[in-house]
Amino acid sequence: MTRSTTLIIGSILALAGLFGTAHASAAPRTTAIRPSSPGQEDTLTPGKQHRRLDPLVGTWKATKYNWILGKNGRPIVSRDFKVQTRWITKTGGRFLEEKTEGTLGGRPYYRLGVMGYSNVDRRFEWTTFDSVTPTSMTYRGERDTGDSSTISIPGAFTDPGVLGPEYTGKRIPMRSVIKIESKNRHVFDLYFTPPGQRERLVDRVVYTRKAGS
Repeated sequence: MTRSTTLIIGSILALAGLFGTAHASAAPRTTAIRPSSPGQEDTLTPGKQHRRLDPLVGTWKATKYNWILGKNGRPIVSRDFKVQTRWITKTGGRFLEEKTEGTLGGRPYYRLGVMGYSNVDRRFEWTTFDSVTPTSMTYRGERDTGDSSTISIPGAFTDPGVLGPEYTGKRIPMRSVIKIESKNRHVFDLYFTPPGQRERLVDRVVYTRKAGS
C-alpha cells in the first residue's frame, strides 16, 4: 500500500468518525445526568418543582367562566367540563398532560395541555391546543424555585380575532395563574392585556376532583 493510499484511507476514516459523533450527539437523551460529585446539580431528573404539580393529577369536574363570550361584563358559564390530568409516563414523569372536554357557548369544546418545569431555566412551561383558536397558546414562566401553591406563567399570542376584529394579527400578552387550593380543588385563571389596556381576567376554570380519582 502506497503512502498516498494510506493517507486517503485515514482521511475517510476520520470523516466517518466525525459524522458518527454528530449523529450520536443528535440522538435524544433518555437517561438523566447524575451528579458526578456532591456539589453538581442534576438538571434532567424531575424534582421538587414537578412535585408541586402532583395535586393537579386526577379526574375532575370543572366549571368554566368566560368573559370574552359573555355580555355586559358577565361571563358565560359552562358546568359540564370533564378533565383528565396525568403524568406522561413515557417522558419519565417530566410532563403533565391535561385533556378537557365540554361545551362552550353551546358548542363542543376540547383542549389539550402539556405542562412541565425546566430545571435549567428554573421555570414552569405550559402549552395548550384547543378547538377555539387556530394557534397554540404558549406560556413560559419567570424564574420560580419556591414552594407556593400559586403558580403564575406569562405568555403571549397572536390574536386570530378572539378579542374582536380590531385585534386580529396583534400580539396579546397573557398570563395563566394556577391556584392549588387543596388536593381536591384548584383554579386556572387566564388574563389578557390588550394593546393600550390594563390586564383583565378573561377566563376562569374551577376544578373539583371526582370521587375516587
